[in-house]
Amino acid sequence: MKPFIANVSLRHWLVWSSAIIALVSSVSITLGAQSGPPVQRTIALEGTMKTFYRAVNTIIVTTIDGVDHVYHFTKDLVVHGGKGRGMDALEGLREGSTVVVHYTVSEAKASAREIDRIGDEGLKTTEGVVTRIDRGRKRITIRFDDGKSETLRLTDRAAVEAAKDVDQAATTAVKIIVYYSDEAGRKVAHFFKKAS
Repeated sequence: MKPFIANVSLRHWLVWSSAIIALVSSVSITLGAQSGPPVQRTIALEGTMKTFYRAVNTIIVTTIDGVDHVYHFTKDLVVHGGKGRGMDALEGLREGSTVVVHYTVSEAKASAREIDRIGDEGLKTTEGVVTRIDRGRKRITIRFDDGKSETLRLTDRAAVEAAKDVDQAATTAVKIIVYYSDEAGRKVAHFFKKAS
């Protein structure tokens, strides 16, 4: 008789163990399928300035594909290549000016944190092949077509938000466009992206 009881107990144990494993697996699959809150990071977008609405702290920027993007901003907005801070710095931006808007999205509202003016009075651009990115030390090294290399300092924002696909430059030649300013004789990269 004992072998029969041992078999019954073993069967019960196997059935209960299987049921518990199935239950735990289904709960973990259900929890894994639920998504958390969206990542709160800064995103950069290049486009042309379309409209500035001072009264409602809003700008509209049109991307290369013709889509208009609306951004709200606060008085502490930083504008590189502008004159001053916040709304005063935006006064110099005219329709058609090329800009890079660094923004975050919260509750379906895009908020501009920083705007880089590109061109005559703003950031300059250069192109080259990435040879090294050191986000920790905030440096990027690029090689130009003439074979010369240069290391530029990255702003805090550029070190964090710039395209991660450019990081694979160690294994493949990635040509990029760097948007930089000249600060005390050093080139400081504010934004970079893959060249098209």
